[in-house]
Amino acid sequence: MNGSDILEMDSASDQEDFDDARLGIIEGEFVYPQEFLPTYQSIEEGSVVNKVNQVEYNGKPDSLFFNDGVRRIDFILVYEDEDRKDFKKKHTFQRYKRRREYFEASLMKMGLELEATPSVHNDNLIFVKVHVPWDVQCTYAEVLHIKVPIELNKISSKPSVWTIFNCFTKYFKPDENLIKKETDYFTAPFEKDRQECFQIVNQDQFFTPSMRSRMAYYILCRAPYEVRGNIKKFGITKLLDSGVYKAAYPLHDCRFNVRSEEESCPNERFLLYKEWAHPKNFYKIQPLDLIRRYYGEKIGIYYAWLGFYTMMLAIAAVVGLCCFIYGYQIQETSTWSKEVCNPNIGGKLVMCPQCDLCNYWMLNSTCDTSKTLIIFDNFGTLVFAVFMSVWVTVFLEFWKRYQAELEYEWDTVEFLEQEEPPRPEYEAKCIYERTNPVTGVQEKVPYTFCGRCFRLSIGIGTVLFWIMLILVSIVAIIVYRLAVFVSLSVSLKNAGDLKNLEPIKEYVTPQMATSVTAGILSFVVIMVLNILYERVAIWITDFELPRTRTDYENSLTLKMFLFQFVNYYSSCFYIAFIKGKIVGYPGEPVKLLGRFRNEECDPGGCLIELTTQLAIIMGGKAIWNNIQEVLLPWVKNLISRHFTRPTSENVDPPRWEQDFQLQPVSKLGLFYEYLEMVIQFGFVTLFVASFPLAPVLALLNNLFEIRVDAWKMTTQFRRNVPEKAQDIGAWQPILQGVTILAVATNAMIIAFTSDMIPRLVYYWSFSLYEGHTNHSMQGYINSSLSFFNTSDFDDTKINAQVDRNPNITICRYRDFRFPPGHPRQYEHNMSYWHVIAAKMAFIIVVEHIVYLTKFILSYVIPDVPYTIKERIKREKYLTQVILHETNLKLVTKRLKPISEGISSHLDISNKKELELSEYGQM
Repeated sequence: MNGSDILEMDSASDQEDFDDARLGIIEGEFVYPQEFLPTYQSIEEGSVVNKVNQVEYNGKPDSLFFNDGVRRIDFILVYEDEDRKDFKKKHTFQRYKRRREYFEASLMKMGLELEATPSVHNDNLIFVKVHVPWDVQCTYAEVLHIKVPIELNKISSKPSVWTIFNCFTKYFKPDENLIKKETDYFTAPFEKDRQECFQIVNQDQFFTPSMRSRMAYYILCRAPYEVRGNIKKFGITKLLDSGVYKAAYPLHDCRFNVRSEEESCPNERFLLYKEWAHPKNFYKIQPLDLIRRYYGEKIGIYYAWLGFYTMMLAIAAVVGLCCFIYGYQIQETSTWSKEVCNPNIGGKLVMCPQCDLCNYWMLNSTCDTSKTLIIFDNFGTLVFAVFMSVWVTVFLEFWKRYQAELEYEWDTVEFLEQEEPPRPEYEAKCIYERTNPVTGVQEKVPYTFCGRCFRLSIGIGTVLFWIMLILVSIVAIIVYRLAVFVSLSVSLKNAGDLKNLEPIKEYVTPQMATSVTAGILSFVVIMVLNILYERVAIWITDFELPRTRTDYENSLTLKMFLFQFVNYYSSCFYIAFIKGKIVGYPGEPVKLLGRFRNEECDPGGCLIELTTQLAIIMGGKAIWNNIQEVLLPWVKNLISRHFTRPTSENVDPPRWEQDFQLQPVSKLGLFYEYLEMVIQFGFVTLFVASFPLAPVLALLNNLFEIRVDAWKMTTQFRRNVPEKAQDIGAWQPILQGVTILAVATNAMIIAFTSDMIPRLVYYWSFSLYEGHTNHSMQGYINSSLSFFNTSDFDDTKINAQVDRNPNITICRYRDFRFPPGHPRQYEHNMSYWHVIAAKMAFIIVVEHIVYLTKFILSYVIPDVPYTIKERIKREKYLTQVILHETNLKLVTKRLKPISEGISSHLDISNKKELELSEYGQM
């Protein structure tokens, strides 16, 4: 091929402009020179391509091999026979056939071996089995920097402290007779020219099936499928998108609930289901090494993180449950709650109307709400909030240590970004040259500096637009809350309106009904915006064109989390920090849009509404996600099995056809699983001061979530292409950011949302001024409510439909203001500023104490355990020694014939010289 040859990724459209193609100009496609793809090989245009040999099914449903029983299947391609397609679209299908045949011929030219087999379920389907021969495995193992064993690791690791509890913990571990511990080896990146250095006992089993699947997929993503002039198109991704192939996937090794009849089958899928994915194993430790070996490091690290997070949640859940029980126990003994419910105190306090259409109401009507509030708004909540601020730091620091151990055990310590190959979509659009700042070598890139800035600007602008759209929806929900509150205040004022709701009549207040309906509406808006924004975020990330798969996922992760953060948490932030803070006073209320009067909090504060909102969103999200993750895949597979009947009832379908009936793996992989857990982590940490039961609910959900995800992945989905990963990627800094923000939000919730600081100020200060000889909470309710003269109402703003009692001259409202008749009537009094000062002091002191504690813990707890550092250094040293000794043996072995030849030649020369000297003496 010439240097002028051009490569490109094809568009997914079925339409094709041949005139533009001849000119090399196709809309939405970019091209780049051949040398950027070292694995690229193409067949001359117009050449006769080799076709795949087609064989009949051999009747072995558990076989993982070609019909010869020797070559192992490393990947499966599925397509519909174009000759059986609709005649009206024959031209399109014939083009599909040309591309497919060229693609398969290119694969064979690149060294892969193919074999096609018709389906036993559908006469139109053809399954192409892909095998990676040994020589090709060696080539691409070196390209992908796959680490393989060089020598048995005989270094004995120090016994863990937990080994003394083995007699107890053994019941929580998988059956060691079924899942055996892996042999530990020293490893090094494979090199084709130094095969003698590696522990190659059996070539067919040296590279694991997951490694071979990675190699096959790497080649599939870079094999060309069409050549027209100097335009060469490549990649299995676009062939799948355009419909040339229906599916491409590696095989499961057996059925999930039945052992394979093949002797050589490791039955790892069966073991995973039996000891991990089955619901009965919810209490067992996960077999992470087996998960990693079967699914790859990226999925293994996710389940390791989820399991560690769930284990740490157990500690937080116990403390949170104790805090909840403490609040439940004191709800009947709380002095201020008793005053609210007391008919001689709360029953005589007439409260001012909370809207223009509302009437006066008695304080003791909120008796049940005040009792419920004391469960969550007590001193124990403060202790729990501080505990959670420390807990998140300990969780992240110990996760880093655990992650370092996994990196060492799974050989990802030296997994560098340079080892990760570029995405085919990136490679396809490289048209500009630049000098690599590291190597100094000329390389191809898809955009200039200005082009990159333009792409990033478009992405940032789009994300900001959608965030603004969320804020607009929040304003709409606020308007809904205000309108519904006014409406319910009028419709529920008569007990007769609730005669059909007699059992719950006392709980149905305008505030509670508004909070519940607004919470449900907020949840619906959240889910709808999620669906819409997901497509936008993927489009933006595709447009930005990240270089590697990791870069792509990190970029998409950041965009999605920023959106989800605003989407999920905005309503909670509104209730916690905005609602009831800017309301004015009864005579001069603050109105939104000049029409709707801002919402006021219950006399006990907005904390109970925040708790309600959190419970609705967390519960609704968990139910919705579990329906999506469990019910939908199961129903889809059930329908698929119902409509695919075998052509012969006596024939069991082969392994590849059984897997084809399963659901395809999402292109975004584990993104949604991580997103779901990180959003939950935000609810557990950001607003835990208002809902101590959040860790308990999260723990129960995660115990279910681990097994649901495992069951779904093992039984309902095709096997994914294994991928390398060193850590949890962009989610790590996101978690760190959430933990820093959590300290501030919890401190502000306690200070501004709950009523704890005003109560503490009254107890330690104001109670003595009220005539009490000792510190007491008696009289707090009366002290926290200001007076308003009803004659100061603006009659022009009161709706004529409202029939207010004219005999009421004074009503009360929640605030610290001067009474009517005072020279500064209705202005904030000194009590207000004392409370504000106490709140600010509380925030500053708590934040500094917690942040200092977090800093100390981060410093004291190293990210990598000392023993792991020593083992890594020791392994590097021994690996170098082993490789050096192997090289010396190899050099010695190769030089031995030469040295023997030289010595024999010297012996002959010396013999001849001796003979000549003897002859001269004669």
